[in-house]
Amino acid sequence: MAPPSRERPPICVLLLPRELERFILREQAEDLLRAPYVVAVDPPRMPYGALGRMPRPAADALAASQARRLVRRLRRDLGEPAVVVIFHPLQYPLARAVVGLCPGAELWYGRWDRYERAYDASPRLRRRLEELHGLAAERSSLTFVASVELERLEREEGRSAQLVSLSAGGFPAPDPQGTVVAASLGHLGWRTDWTLLRAVADALGDRLVLLLIGAWHEDECRDDPDFGACREHPSLVWLGERSDQEAARLILTADVGIVPFKVEPFNDAGLPYRILKYARLGRHTVAPELAGVHTWERAVTTAPDAETFAAALLDRAGARATPDLELRDWALMQTAQRQNGPLWDRLERLGIARDV
Repeated sequence: MAPPSRERPPICVLLLPRELERFILREQAEDLLRAPYVVAVDPPRMPYGALGRMPRPAADALAASQARRLVRRLRRDLGEPAVVVIFHPLQYPLARAVVGLCPGAELWYGRWDRYERAYDASPRLRRRLEELHGLAAERSSLTFVASVELERLEREEGRSAQLVSLSAGGFPAPDPQGTVVAASLGHLGWRTDWTLLRAVADALGDRLVLLLIGAWHEDECRDDPDFGACREHPSLVWLGERSDQEAARLILTADVGIVPFKVEPFNDAGLPYRILKYARLGRHTVAPELAGVHTWERAVTTAPDAETFAAALLDRAGARATPDLELRDWALMQTAQRQNGPLWDRLERLGIARDV
C-alpha cells in the first residue's frame, strides 16, 4: 500500500471474483494493472456465492458493510474509486454499494460467459443470477463481453456492449514447425536411462514432445537427479499407465517411438516388445546402442550418445503424417504362428503337432 497522502488520485478498482492467480482472465487483468491507478481487490472472506444464496435483505446488508470497509481502506491507502469493475453478477450487490458511496463513480461489467445458465447452479440460483445480471447490465456504464454472441444478447435486450475478446499470451506456444513428437511405451523405472532422456530433452528443448505412456516408479529412482529433472521438464508429458487401445491411439499422434533403456547387461541382450508395437502403427524406433534391438534392424535406428539420439528423433519429425506402411505390413506379419515356426517344426517332427 502507498503511504498516506492528502491528495488521492481517482482509481479503477477491479473486484476479482477469484484470487488473481486463479482468475480465468488473469492475463487481461494483469495488463490493466500495469496502469498506476488500477488496483485489484481479492474476493471478501464471505464468498460472492454465499451472497447469491442469502435472502436479498441479508445479502444487501452484508454487501453494504463490506463496501464501507473497502471504500474506507481504498480512500486511506490508494485513492477515490472512480471506476468499479465486476466480472460476475454475484458481485453486483457489493459493487452497487461501493458505487453508492463514491459519487460519480462508474460501474463496468465484464461478461465472458452466460453465468445464469451455469451447470452447477440450482433453478433458484439461476433466477437470482438472471436478476443480478439484468441489474448489473442496466447500471453498467461500460459492459464488455468476450464473444459476438454475448454482444448480440445484450443488443437484444436493448443495451450496448463492447466486444473485448480473450487473450492467451501466457499459454506456451512452442514452434510447431520442426517439432518431433516421440512416444515411450512401458515401464519407467530402474532400466530407464534418465541421464540420456534429460540430455536429449535439454538438447531439443521446445522441438521435442515426448509422450511417456506407462507407470513411473518413484520408489525405484526418486534419488536420481536426472529422473527429478525429467519429472519437471516441460517437453516430457507423463501420461501414466494406459490400456492397449489408448496407448495405440496415443502412438498414432507421434512421429517415432523410443526405447530409453540404459546400456548395461540386463538390457543389452533383450528385444523390447515396444519396437514391434510401434512398427504395427508405421512408426520407427530410436534406441541406444543395444545389441538385442538389431534383431529388428528393419524397424530401429540406434544412437551411441544423446547428441546422435536427438538428431535421429529430429530426422523423424512430421512422420506421423506419413506413416511407414511397408514397416507396418512387416510388423503385422510378425504373428505368433510365424514366429513360432521353428517350434512347430520340432513339434511336428516329434509327432506332437499332428492334430493342430
